[in-house]
Amino acid sequence: MRALQMVGFQREPELREIPEPQPGPGEVVVRVGAAGACHSDLHVLYEMDVSAVWQLPMTLGHETAGWVHAMGEGVTGVAEGDPVAVYGAWGCGQCQRCTVGLENYCEVPSLVGGGGLGRNGGMADYLLVPHQRYLVALPDGLDPVTAAPLTDAGLTPYHAIRRSWPKLTPDATCVMIGVGGLGHIGVQIARATTAAQVIAVDVKPEALDLARSVGADHAVLSDDNAATAIRDLTGGRGADVVIDFVGSTATLTLARSVARPLGDVTLVGIGGGEVPLGFFTQPYEVSMATTYWGSRGELVELLALAAKGLVRTESTVYPLDQAAAAYRDLHDGTVTGRAVVVP
Repeated sequence: MRALQMVGFQREPELREIPEPQPGPGEVVVRVGAAGACHSDLHVLYEMDVSAVWQLPMTLGHETAGWVHAMGEGVTGVAEGDPVAVYGAWGCGQCQRCTVGLENYCEVPSLVGGGGLGRNGGMADYLLVPHQRYLVALPDGLDPVTAAPLTDAGLTPYHAIRRSWPKLTPDATCVMIGVGGLGHIGVQIARATTAAQVIAVDVKPEALDLARSVGADHAVLSDDNAATAIRDLTGGRGADVVIDFVGSTATLTLARSVARPLGDVTLVGIGGGEVPLGFFTQPYEVSMATTYWGSRGELVELLALAAKGLVRTESTVYPLDQAAAAYRDLHDGTVTGRAVVVP
């Protein structure tokens, strides 16, 4: 079968022919319908040398949806041909976090995070899934091309927003910094699950246009006047919740500067930024947190929203034979929304 594989650090991935996987006991093979290309893959390919801890070559792709193709001994509850999304955070399945569905916060140290993150991923004709608990049935009307990017690009903002639901009251404001691949989905999730005002912030006018088209109440260009504009839009109070999908020092500084006392600042982007922390560096009782992915249960909720038409992904679709080009376009910043690869 065909698979787009990472073959070495700071090398372009290669489309290769590898054996089709066969399921062992408890395992499931999924025929891939679509796989998302994620910016975090670029960090793995070009910025984080994982060659010493991950076995290479490794098939990329941690956002996958498709159909059950084959099942190993002991697998129950699914049948060949069932449409499924693959929950991407593969934990130990035994620790306290895993047993309640939070495998994204597995407490057993591991250098392998899931398919495409230490094990072969979904940017191939077939994906071997190590346990059926990672499969989530696709609701009626939701196709793999739509569902695949939601397993990360949707689930990550869904988790970040959900944790702040108590603060996103009808009189509250949620600021989204960086409204590209994840952020434009975050805008929709905030609109679909809360009545809060949503302010989108980005350096690209086209990203702000996208944010407006999916429901942002206001769009603010990320420049030296952004903080003042956000303050003006909130009557001087600031934002109850700020979600930073970029993670640079500049965006973190902006996020903290516009947060309202008692607000949440959640860092999702892995841009490598840092800000100092001290008693007077942020408004009183502002909580700053990082998040990673989301739970399996949250993925079920998110797919239900998408099936109702309340969340959609703006995607650029590439055939598997051109998957390497998808990563080049991601690197060059020319992809609108998400890049999705279809075998």
